[in-house]
Amino acid sequence: MASGTVTSSEYISHHLTNLTFGYHEKTDSWRFVNTDPAHGELALPQEFGFWAINVDTLLWSVGLGVFFLWFFSKIAKRVTAGVPGNTQNFIETVIEFVDDNVKGIFHYKNPLVAPLSLTVFVWIFLMNAMDLVPVDWLPYIAGQMGLGYMKVVPTTDVNATGGMAISVFGLIVYYSIKQKGLGGFLKELSFQPLPKIFLPFNLFLEVVGLLAKPVSLALRLFGNMYAGEMIFILIALLPFWMQWVLSVPWAIFHILIITLQAFIFMVLTIVYLAMAHDEH
Repeated sequence: MASGTVTSSEYISHHLTNLTFGYHEKTDSWRFVNTDPAHGELALPQEFGFWAINVDTLLWSVGLGVFFLWFFSKIAKRVTAGVPGNTQNFIETVIEFVDDNVKGIFHYKNPLVAPLSLTVFVWIFLMNAMDLVPVDWLPYIAGQMGLGYMKVVPTTDVNATGGMAISVFGLIVYYSIKQKGLGGFLKELSFQPLPKIFLPFNLFLEVVGLLAKPVSLALRLFGNMYAGEMIFILIALLPFWMQWVLSVPWAIFHILIITLQAFIFMVLTIVYLAMAHDEH
């Protein structure tokens, strides 16, 4: 922007585009998005079709997941019975917070729910927290490495939030069938909330409600984080002195948003799994 060679719309479009790898029919080859027409015909992410891979989403989400596992494992191996250090105290606080929510919502015996809830909360928080990194820093470093695009907030990619939501949905269906049997699960979908003679209407309502769970999980997280990222990008288009005036208050407020969105995803995961165990 400082050089005057990029318009505002081009700047926004660039920061909202993923580093994509896929098959490009025009060149009959597998390739990354090409941002420089001088090096061949311009390829856009949508031209790669369904099997396009958002490399930056995979890189940052998997990297942050590995960091979460490594960090918590490291602290767990150094746990002391005496007065805990600041880091151990913080980790224990997070675990107790998640455990209290699980105990308050999920009243069945299932060894998966608490670890899953902890993973969902911390992992999504870490991915959301990447939104607090100044919008130009990491894309600039990626550009110096020859990468035209670099989105560093995985939860602003609906593919990532959708993947997590579908995973939770799979667990909902699995435990519904495991706890109630296939017949009980189908009966639950067909014979409530109205009498049996309204089976088609009941089935329609229940199936729509069931499918709405992963859709709402995915789009709620994606929409909130995408909007937050867009505001940071718009602030970056302003004069330098205004960026600091606006970005710092918004970043402080955004800490609440990234935490709240991770919390909501975790709580709804617990609620949906509890519903899968309920008889009604």
